[in-house]
Amino acid sequence: MANLYSWNFMEVWVDPMQSPPYLLMLLGDGSGNCQIIDPAERYKLVKLCQSYDQAQLWLLEDEYEPLEGRLSEAELS
Repeated sequence: MANLYSWNFMEVWVDPMQSPPYLLMLLGDGSGNCQIIDPAERYKLVKLCQSYDQAQLWLLEDEYEPLEGRLSEAELS
């Protein structure tokens, strides 16, 4: 299981070309670092990025699309 560090926001990205669509989670922290997590693989860390832009580019290159909306940690408290 990936180390689910202190995160500020989470986004869900989907690969719509698969059936059923495959999901990945993007978690961002207050320093701008991002982790891409695979919930289907027991929350395995897929990619560690030093910026949101780097994480977004990696996901887009693999043809993932963001689901609308972003969940912040504060919304869960």
